[in-house]
Amino acid sequence: MAKENTDRTTIDLFANERRPGRPKTNPHSRDEQLRINKRNQLKRDKSRGLKRVELKLNADAVDALNELANARDISRSELIEEMLILQLEKWHDKA
Repeated sequence: MAKENTDRTTIDLFANERRPGRPKTNPHSRDEQLRINKRNQLKRDKSRGLKRVELKLNADAVDALNELANARDISRSELIEEMLILQLEKWHDKA
């Protein structure tokens, strides 16, 4: 059986053929790029005085936060921070 260049039904005939794709623009692997970007993000956050806090919420709460943040044209993170600060101030005033 002859190999026909337009025939793609027999994958094994084309296993070694390199297909054109997006050119590689970074010398690092994708995993290494992600690690570098995360490290840089943490450095930026630290210089801005930010600390990371992880929180798990149910989907309804996240949807409500997203809607409120979008309505106020701020990020969800900024909205949660504002809500926490207001609540902490109320508790502090009562004490």
